[in-house]
Amino acid sequence: MSVRELNSVPRLLPLYARALAPLLPGASHLPGVAGGGGAVPDLELTLAGARVDLTRLANYDHVCSFPVHVSLPATYPHVLAFPLQLALITDGHFPFGSVGLVHIANRITQHRPIRREERLDFRVHPTPLGDHPRGRTFSLVTEVRVAGELVWEEISTMLRRERLTDPVSGHDEPAEAPAAARPAEWRLRADLGRRYAAVSGDRNPIHLHALSARAFGFPRAIAHGMWTMARCVAAIEHRLPAAFSIEVRFRRPILLPATVAFSKTVADERIHFSVTDPSGERRHLDGWAHPGVDGAPQEEEAR
Repeated sequence: MSVRELNSVPRLLPLYARALAPLLPGASHLPGVAGGGGAVPDLELTLAGARVDLTRLANYDHVCSFPVHVSLPATYPHVLAFPLQLALITDGHFPFGSVGLVHIANRITQHRPIRREERLDFRVHPTPLGDHPRGRTFSLVTEVRVAGELVWEEISTMLRRERLTDPVSGHDEPAEAPAAARPAEWRLRADLGRRYAAVSGDRNPIHLHALSARAFGFPRAIAHGMWTMARCVAAIEHRLPAAFSIEVRFRRPILLPATVAFSKTVADERIHFSVTDPSGERRHLDGWAHPGVDGAPQEEEAR
């Protein structure tokens, strides 16, 4: 594996320019532009000594409904790793452009809480391509260490669509249905995508405005999948121990503005939760969390 050590967090504006470059006719044949085909590169990006911006963290807590703690929300290291992940999938050796990739699943393993003042070392690498009913998948594997100790891991599974599908309809897979007596109702404002983009750095145009979302086949802007996951974690974190694994499947996009229902059920220390439309018929997210850090690798389950 080729390892590229970064001295600072990659700047997002040039990365977004690289993300859009493959959309230009013939650009994928230019040096340094993704989209030339082939295999996912055997490349790892590392960044040492990253610090948490406490103002940005406080804004993230507010948007995602986390209370203020001395430790980071379990989903916050994803935000810190996002520039490295974007740098990977916009690398010139990547086989296809990043625009149009669909985040279909995410698994986070927290080995212990991360204190806000700790300095974090990141490692991010992609997995090889795998088959999927709607195309091909790969995962971005992220590890966070503190002074050599592994404290946090994430597997983000991405779908490269290669078969015609409706981007709004999504794809339901069999899942356990939580049986909450009274689901919580969340009312999501039309500007949620812009507010989450401001605290996460993820400014994919499908999340920002109806006009930009329509260019990619959506009638309105859609909520970030990682906001939905974070909001679910905020709703159950009081039940989670110091070390746990949490996994979600993103089913259907949430068109903004929206009213959604959050349900959860607890059995044998395992928490199952979901986000649906108010009727419970259309599922946006299914997830589960359990104590400890064991469990099957997500990239095998998501194919």
